[in-house]
Amino acid sequence: MNSKTEGGKPPPLQSAFALLRCPPCGGSTPATPPKTESQNPCHIQCTMRQLYAGLLVFCLCLTLSCVQKQTQRADFVLGTICSIRFFKELKPELFDELFSRLYELDDIFNMNKDNSDIDRINKNAGIQAVPVKKECIELLSRALYFSEISSQSNGYAAFDPTIGPLVKLWGIGSDKPRIPSPDEIKEKLSLINWRNIEINQEEQTVFLTKKGMSLDLGAIAKGYAADIIAEKIREYGIESAVIDLGGNIFALGEKPDKNPYKIGIQNPLSPRGDYMVYVETKNKTLVTSGSYERFFEENGVRYHHILSTETGYPVDNGLLSVTIIAENSTDADALSTTIYALGFEKGSALLKTMSGIDAIFIFEDGSLRVTEGAEKILGKKAKGS
Repeated sequence: MNSKTEGGKPPPLQSAFALLRCPPCGGSTPATPPKTESQNPCHIQCTMRQLYAGLLVFCLCLTLSCVQKQTQRADFVLGTICSIRFFKELKPELFDELFSRLYELDDIFNMNKDNSDIDRINKNAGIQAVPVKKECIELLSRALYFSEISSQSNGYAAFDPTIGPLVKLWGIGSDKPRIPSPDEIKEKLSLINWRNIEINQEEQTVFLTKKGMSLDLGAIAKGYAADIIAEKIREYGIESAVIDLGGNIFALGEKPDKNPYKIGIQNPLSPRGDYMVYVETKNKTLVTSGSYERFFEENGVRYHHILSTETGYPVDNGLLSVTIIAENSTDADALSTTIYALGFEKGSALLKTMSGIDAIFIFEDGSLRVTEGAEKILGKKAKGS
Protein backbone atom coordinates (compact mmCIF):
# COMPACT_ATOMS: atom_id res chain seq x y z
CA MET A 1 0.00 0.00 0.00
CA ASN A 2 1.18 3.45 -0.85
CA SER A 3 2.27 5.67 2.00
CA LYS A 4 1.55 8.98 0.38
CA THR A 5 1.92 11.48 3.18
CA GLU A 6 5.26 11.89 4.89
CA GLY A 7 6.36 14.38 7.45
CA GLY A 8 9.34 16.66 7.44
CA LYS A 9 10.24 19.24 4.86
CA PRO A 10 11.53 17.80 1.59
CA PRO A 11 14.04 19.33 -0.74
CA PRO A 12 12.56 21.76 -3.27
CA LEU A 13 10.16 19.97 -5.56
CA GLN A 14 8.20 20.67 -8.68
CA SER A 15 4.70 19.40 -9.17
CA ALA A 16 4.37 16.67 -11.74
CA PHE A 17 1.54 18.73 -13.15
CA ALA A 18 2.95 21.53 -15.24
CA LEU A 19 0.83 24.23 -16.81
CA LEU A 20 1.16 24.64 -20.57
CA ARG A 21 0.30 28.03 -22.03
CA CYS A 22 -0.19 28.78 -25.70
CA PRO A 23 2.56 30.76 -27.48
CA PRO A 24 0.82 34.17 -27.58
CA CYS A 25 0.86 34.14 -23.78
CA GLY A 26 4.60 33.63 -23.71
CA GLY A 27 4.21 30.24 -22.16
CA SER A 28 6.49 27.26 -22.05
CA THR A 29 6.47 23.52 -22.00
CA PRO A 30 6.77 21.69 -18.69
CA ALA A 31 10.21 21.63 -17.18
CA THR A 32 11.69 18.35 -16.06
CA PRO A 33 12.09 18.31 -12.29
CA PRO A 34 15.59 17.85 -10.96
CA LYS A 35 16.65 14.43 -9.84
CA THR A 36 17.23 13.92 -6.17
CA GLU A 37 19.80 11.57 -4.70
CA SER A 38 20.56 11.23 -1.06
CA GLN A 39 24.04 10.54 0.20
CA ASN A 40 22.81 7.23 1.48
CA PRO A 41 24.63 4.34 -0.27
CA CYS A 42 21.31 3.07 -1.54
CA HIS A 43 20.94 6.29 -3.59
CA ILE A 44 17.30 7.00 -2.94
CA GLN A 45 15.82 8.30 -6.15
CA CYS A 46 12.47 10.01 -6.03
CA THR A 47 10.63 11.83 -8.75
CA MET A 48 9.72 15.07 -7.13
CA ARG A 49 5.98 14.76 -7.14
CA GLN A 50 6.07 11.59 -5.15
CA LEU A 51 8.87 12.33 -2.77
CA TYR A 52 6.76 12.95 0.30
CA ALA A 53 3.28 13.30 -0.98
CA GLY A 54 1.96 10.38 -2.62
CA LEU A 55 1.65 11.82 -5.71
CA LEU A 56 0.77 11.18 -9.21
CA VAL A 57 2.31 9.98 -12.32
CA PHE A 58 1.01 12.30 -14.91
CA CYS A 59 1.45 15.92 -15.89
CA LEU A 60 -1.30 18.47 -16.07
CA CYS A 61 -1.16 20.10 -19.45
CA LEU A 62 -3.95 22.63 -19.22
CA THR A 63 -4.06 24.45 -22.51
CA LEU A 64 -5.53 27.67 -21.23
CA SER A 65 -6.38 29.48 -24.46
CA CYS A 66 -4.28 32.47 -23.45
CA VAL A 67 -6.06 33.16 -20.20
CA GLN A 68 -3.95 35.96 -18.79
CA LYS A 69 -5.63 36.82 -15.51
CA GLN A 70 -4.75 34.01 -13.18
CA THR A 71 -4.01 33.84 -9.51
CA GLN A 72 -2.24 31.01 -7.76
CA ARG A 73 -0.77 30.22 -4.39
CA ALA A 74 1.41 27.30 -3.37
CA ASP A 75 2.61 26.21 0.04
CA PHE A 76 4.08 23.21 1.84
CA VAL A 77 1.31 21.35 3.66
CA LEU A 78 0.11 17.75 3.95
CA GLY A 79 3.73 16.71 3.52
CA THR A 80 4.03 18.13 0.00
CA ILE A 81 3.73 21.21 -2.17
CA CYS A 82 0.07 22.10 -2.61
CA SER A 83 -1.21 24.72 -5.02
CA ILE A 84 -4.56 26.24 -5.95
CA ARG A 85 -5.00 28.13 -9.21
CA PHE A 86 -7.86 30.29 -10.37
CA PHE A 87 -8.35 31.78 -13.80
CA LYS A 88 -9.26 35.24 -12.62
CA GLU A 89 -7.98 37.69 -10.05
CA LEU A 90 -9.21 36.99 -6.55
CA LYS A 91 -8.65 38.51 -3.13
CA PRO A 92 -5.76 37.08 -1.09
CA GLU A 93 -8.19 36.40 1.75
CA LEU A 94 -9.73 33.60 -0.30
CA PHE A 95 -6.40 31.79 -0.47
CA ASP A 96 -5.90 32.41 3.26
CA GLU A 97 -9.14 30.60 4.04
CA LEU A 98 -8.42 27.68 1.74
CA PHE A 99 -4.89 27.11 2.97
CA SER A 100 -5.97 27.52 6.59
CA ARG A 101 -8.32 24.62 5.97
CA LEU A 102 -5.47 22.55 4.54
CA TYR A 103 -3.38 23.25 7.63
CA GLU A 104 -6.28 22.15 9.83
CA LEU A 105 -6.45 18.87 7.94
CA ASP A 106 -2.68 18.45 8.24
CA ASP A 107 -3.05 18.80 12.01
CA ILE A 108 -5.45 15.87 11.91
CA PHE A 109 -3.91 13.43 9.44
CA ASN A 110 -0.14 13.94 9.52
CA MET A 111 1.18 10.86 11.31
CA ASN A 112 4.56 12.52 11.78
CA LYS A 113 3.20 15.66 13.42
CA ASP A 114 3.25 15.56 17.21
CA ASN A 115 -0.23 15.57 18.71
CA SER A 116 -2.09 15.17 15.41
CA ASP A 117 -5.12 12.92 15.66
CA ILE A 118 -3.28 10.10 13.87
CA ASP A 119 -0.20 10.57 16.07
CA ARG A 120 -2.29 10.31 19.25
CA ILE A 121 -4.15 7.25 17.97
CA ASN A 122 -0.86 5.51 17.16
CA LYS A 123 0.74 6.36 20.49
CA ASN A 124 -2.25 4.90 22.32
CA ALA A 125 -2.46 1.68 20.32
CA GLY A 126 -3.38 -1.17 22.64
CA ILE A 127 -3.84 1.28 25.51
CA GLN A 128 -6.97 3.36 25.13
CA ALA A 129 -9.44 4.95 22.71
CA VAL A 130 -8.59 8.46 21.57
CA PRO A 131 -11.04 11.35 20.99
CA VAL A 132 -10.60 12.71 17.47
CA LYS A 133 -12.14 15.29 15.18
CA LYS A 134 -15.10 14.44 12.98
CA GLU A 135 -12.92 14.60 9.85
CA CYS A 136 -10.77 11.80 11.21
CA ILE A 137 -13.81 9.62 11.88
CA GLU A 138 -15.18 10.38 8.43
CA LEU A 139 -12.00 9.63 6.52
CA LEU A 140 -11.05 6.57 8.54
CA SER A 141 -14.53 5.14 8.02
CA ARG A 142 -14.13 5.60 4.28
CA ALA A 143 -10.69 3.99 4.41
CA LEU A 144 -12.19 0.94 6.10
CA TYR A 145 -14.70 0.68 3.27
CA PHE A 146 -11.83 0.27 0.81
CA SER A 147 -10.20 -2.25 3.13
CA GLU A 148 -13.39 -4.26 3.11
CA ILE A 149 -13.92 -4.26 -0.66
CA SER A 150 -10.25 -5.07 -1.31
CA SER A 151 -10.09 -7.94 1.20
CA GLN A 152 -8.93 -11.24 -0.28
CA SER A 153 -9.85 -14.82 0.54
CA ASN A 154 -6.69 -15.26 2.59
CA GLY A 155 -7.65 -12.37 4.86
CA TYR A 156 -5.37 -9.57 3.77
CA ALA A 157 -6.67 -6.31 2.28
CA ALA A 158 -4.95 -4.62 -0.64
CA PHE A 159 -5.81 -1.31 1.03
CA ASP A 160 -5.15 -1.28 4.76
CA PRO A 161 -4.70 1.94 6.78
CA THR A 162 -2.87 0.02 9.52
CA ILE A 163 0.14 -0.41 7.21
CA GLY A 164 2.08 2.16 9.24
CA PRO A 165 4.54 -0.27 10.89
CA LEU A 166 5.58 -1.72 7.52
CA VAL A 167 6.00 1.70 5.91
CA LYS A 168 8.21 2.84 8.77
CA LEU A 169 10.24 -0.37 8.63
CA TRP A 170 11.22 0.10 4.98
CA GLY A 171 11.71 3.86 5.26
CA ILE A 172 11.24 4.41 1.53
CA GLY A 173 11.12 8.15 0.95
CA SER A 174 13.25 8.86 4.01
CA ASP A 175 16.99 9.42 4.03
CA LYS A 176 17.57 5.95 5.49
CA PRO A 177 15.68 3.34 3.46
CA ARG A 178 16.68 -0.27 3.95
CA ILE A 179 15.74 -3.84 3.11
CA PRO A 180 14.31 -5.40 6.26
CA SER A 181 14.99 -8.97 7.29
CA PRO A 182 12.27 -11.60 6.74
CA ASP A 183 11.76 -11.82 10.50
CA GLU A 184 11.27 -8.07 10.77
CA ILE A 185 8.73 -8.11 7.96
CA LYS A 186 6.87 -11.03 9.52
CA GLU A 187 6.67 -9.18 12.84
CA LYS A 188 5.27 -6.00 11.24
CA LEU A 189 2.77 -7.92 9.11
CA SER A 190 1.30 -9.33 12.31
CA LEU A 191 0.33 -5.79 13.27
CA ILE A 192 -1.48 -5.00 10.02
CA ASN A 193 -5.19 -5.72 10.21
CA TRP A 194 -7.87 -3.14 9.52
CA ARG A 195 -10.35 -5.21 11.53
CA ASN A 196 -8.46 -4.20 14.68
CA ILE A 197 -9.58 -0.58 14.33
CA GLU A 198 -12.48 0.34 16.58
CA ILE A 199 -14.43 3.47 15.72
CA ASN A 200 -17.01 4.79 18.17
CA GLN A 201 -19.21 7.16 16.19
CA GLU A 202 -21.20 8.27 19.21
CA GLU A 203 -18.21 9.15 21.38
CA GLN A 204 -16.10 10.09 18.35
CA THR A 205 -13.11 7.98 19.35
CA VAL A 206 -10.70 5.63 17.59
CA PHE A 207 -8.88 2.70 19.17
CA LEU A 208 -6.20 0.42 17.73
CA THR A 209 -6.67 -2.77 19.70
CA LYS A 210 -3.12 -4.14 19.42
CA LYS A 211 -0.02 -2.46 20.83
CA GLY A 212 2.47 -1.57 18.12
CA MET A 213 -0.18 -0.91 15.46
CA SER A 214 -0.14 2.40 13.63
CA LEU A 215 -2.27 4.17 11.08
CA ASP A 216 -0.99 5.71 7.87
CA LEU A 217 -3.70 7.52 5.88
CA GLY A 218 -1.26 8.79 3.28
CA ALA A 219 -2.98 6.83 0.51
CA ILE A 220 -6.27 8.65 0.96
CA ALA A 221 -5.80 11.88 2.96
CA LYS A 222 -4.85 14.20 0.11
CA GLY A 223 -7.82 13.05 -1.93
CA TYR A 224 -10.08 13.85 1.00
CA ALA A 225 -8.47 17.26 1.35
CA ALA A 226 -8.97 17.95 -2.38
CA ASP A 227 -12.68 17.19 -2.06
CA ILE A 228 -13.03 19.56 0.88
CA ILE A 229 -11.20 22.38 -0.91
CA ALA A 230 -13.22 21.82 -4.09
CA GLU A 231 -16.45 22.08 -2.12
CA LYS A 232 -15.34 25.30 -0.44
CA ILE A 233 -14.45 26.80 -3.82
CA ARG A 234 -17.90 25.89 -5.13
CA GLU A 235 -19.44 27.61 -2.11
CA TYR A 236 -17.67 30.80 -3.20
CA GLY A 237 -19.45 30.55 -6.55
CA ILE A 238 -16.22 29.97 -8.49
CA GLU A 239 -16.68 27.71 -11.49
CA SER A 240 -13.13 27.03 -12.70
CA ALA A 241 -10.06 26.11 -10.67
CA VAL A 242 -7.23 23.59 -10.49
CA ILE A 243 -6.36 22.07 -7.13
CA ASP A 244 -2.99 20.32 -7.05
CA LEU A 245 -2.21 18.65 -3.74
CA GLY A 246 1.19 17.18 -4.38
CA GLY A 247 0.02 15.79 -7.69
CA ASN A 248 -3.50 14.78 -6.68
CA ILE A 249 -5.36 16.88 -9.22
CA PHE A 250 -8.90 18.16 -9.08
CA ALA A 251 -9.81 20.02 -12.28
CA LEU A 252 -12.86 21.90 -11.10
CA GLY A 253 -15.54 22.75 -13.63
CA GLU A 254 -14.18 23.51 -17.08
CA LYS A 255 -11.72 25.94 -18.61
CA PRO A 256 -12.89 29.54 -18.89
CA ASP A 257 -13.35 29.07 -22.66
CA LYS A 258 -15.82 26.24 -21.86
CA ASN A 259 -13.50 23.58 -23.24
CA PRO A 260 -12.42 20.54 -21.20
CA TYR A 261 -9.09 20.37 -19.42
CA LYS A 262 -6.37 18.35 -21.08
CA ILE A 263 -4.49 16.30 -18.54
CA GLY A 264 -1.42 14.45 -19.72
CA ILE A 265 -0.46 11.03 -18.39
CA GLN A 266 3.26 10.72 -17.79
CA ASN A 267 5.11 7.97 -19.63
CA PRO A 268 6.75 6.06 -16.75
CA LEU A 269 9.54 4.83 -19.03
CA SER A 270 10.54 8.30 -20.22
CA PRO A 271 11.92 11.48 -18.67
CA ARG A 272 9.52 13.69 -16.76
CA GLY A 273 7.40 15.73 -19.13
CA ASP A 274 7.05 13.05 -21.81
CA TYR A 275 3.37 12.19 -21.83
CA MET A 276 2.11 8.87 -23.09
CA VAL A 277 -1.49 10.03 -23.63
CA TYR A 278 -3.85 12.67 -22.34
CA VAL A 279 -7.47 12.80 -21.28
CA GLU A 280 -9.94 15.56 -21.98
CA THR A 281 -12.29 16.01 -19.07
CA LYS A 282 -14.39 18.44 -17.06
CA ASN A 283 -14.95 18.54 -13.32
CA LYS A 284 -12.96 15.42 -12.59
CA THR A 285 -10.14 14.35 -10.34
CA LEU A 286 -7.16 12.27 -11.46
CA VAL A 287 -4.90 10.37 -9.11
CA THR A 288 -2.06 8.02 -10.01
CA SER A 289 -0.04 5.47 -8.08
CA GLY A 290 3.08 4.01 -9.65
CA SER A 291 6.09 1.89 -8.80
CA TYR A 292 8.52 4.32 -10.42
CA GLU A 293 7.47 7.31 -8.33
CA ARG A 294 9.43 6.76 -5.15
CA PHE A 295 12.04 4.09 -4.66
CA PHE A 296 15.59 3.23 -3.70
CA GLU A 297 18.11 0.90 -5.28
CA GLU A 298 20.47 -1.52 -3.63
CA ASN A 299 22.77 -3.98 -5.41
CA GLY A 300 21.08 -3.18 -8.69
CA VAL A 301 17.58 -3.97 -7.43
CA ARG A 302 14.88 -1.31 -7.22
CA TYR A 303 12.53 -1.27 -4.22
CA HIS A 304 9.49 0.97 -4.60
CA HIS A 305 7.10 2.41 -2.05
CA ILE A 306 3.87 0.53 -2.79
CA LEU A 307 4.06 -2.27 -0.27
CA SER A 308 2.03 -5.46 -0.25
CA THR A 309 0.09 -6.09 2.95
CA GLU A 310 0.28 -9.80 2.08
CA THR A 311 4.02 -10.29 1.53
CA GLY A 312 5.46 -7.18 3.19
CA TYR A 313 7.55 -6.45 0.09
CA PRO A 314 6.99 -3.97 -2.77
CA VAL A 315 4.14 -5.06 -5.02
CA ASP A 316 5.38 -6.87 -8.13
CA ASN A 317 2.63 -7.48 -10.67
CA GLY A 318 3.82 -6.07 -14.00
CA LEU A 319 2.22 -2.66 -13.55
CA LEU A 320 4.10 0.63 -13.64
CA SER A 321 1.17 2.88 -12.85
CA VAL A 322 -2.57 3.10 -12.38
CA THR A 323 -4.44 6.36 -12.96
CA ILE A 324 -7.95 6.71 -11.58
CA ILE A 325 -10.41 9.20 -13.06
CA ALA A 326 -13.43 10.01 -10.93
CA GLU A 327 -15.65 12.73 -9.52
CA ASN A 328 -14.62 12.09 -5.93
CA SER A 329 -10.94 12.57 -5.08
CA THR A 330 -11.09 10.64 -1.80
CA ASP A 331 -12.17 7.53 -3.66
CA ALA A 332 -9.76 8.14 -6.55
CA ASP A 333 -6.86 8.46 -4.12
CA ALA A 334 -7.69 5.24 -2.31
CA LEU A 335 -8.47 3.34 -5.50
CA SER A 336 -5.24 4.28 -7.26
CA THR A 337 -3.36 2.37 -4.59
CA THR A 338 -5.93 -0.38 -4.18
CA ILE A 339 -6.15 -1.20 -7.88
CA TYR A 340 -2.38 -1.07 -8.29
CA ALA A 341 -1.89 -3.44 -5.37
CA LEU A 342 -4.56 -5.86 -6.64
CA GLY A 343 -3.05 -5.96 -10.12
CA PHE A 344 -4.75 -5.66 -13.49
CA GLU A 345 -7.07 -8.67 -13.39
CA LYS A 346 -8.39 -8.32 -9.84
CA GLY A 347 -8.30 -4.53 -10.03
CA SER A 348 -10.34 -4.49 -13.23
CA ALA A 349 -12.86 -6.85 -11.68
CA LEU A 350 -13.28 -4.51 -8.71
CA LEU A 351 -13.71 -1.48 -10.98
CA LYS A 352 -16.55 -3.22 -12.82
CA THR A 353 -18.53 -3.24 -9.57
CA MET A 354 -18.27 0.55 -9.27
CA SER A 355 -19.95 3.28 -11.29
CA GLY A 356 -18.38 6.51 -12.46
CA ILE A 357 -14.81 5.27 -11.98
CA ASP A 358 -12.36 4.82 -14.84
CA ALA A 359 -8.72 3.79 -15.00
CA ILE A 360 -5.63 3.85 -17.16
CA PHE A 361 -3.12 1.01 -16.65
CA ILE A 362 0.48 1.30 -17.83
CA PHE A 363 2.56 -1.88 -17.79
CA GLU A 364 6.27 -2.55 -17.42
CA ASP A 365 6.52 -3.42 -21.14
CA GLY A 366 5.20 0.04 -22.01
CA SER A 367 1.75 -1.15 -23.06
CA LEU A 368 -1.41 0.61 -21.99
CA ARG A 369 -4.92 -0.58 -21.22
CA VAL A 370 -7.90 1.55 -20.29
CA THR A 371 -11.47 1.14 -19.12
CA GLU A 372 -14.30 1.84 -21.54
CA GLY A 373 -15.07 5.23 -20.02
CA ALA A 374 -11.44 6.31 -20.11
CA GLU A 375 -11.14 5.30 -23.74
CA LYS A 376 -13.87 7.79 -24.67
CA ILE A 377 -11.91 10.75 -23.31
CA LEU A 378 -8.44 9.57 -24.26
CA GLY A 379 -6.41 11.66 -26.69
CA LYS A 380 -3.24 10.94 -28.61
CA LYS A 381 0.21 11.50 -27.20
CA ALA A 382 0.00 14.83 -25.44
CA LYS A 383 3.50 16.11 -25.96
CA GLY A 384 3.33 19.43 -27.74
CA SER A 385 -0.41 19.85 -27.11
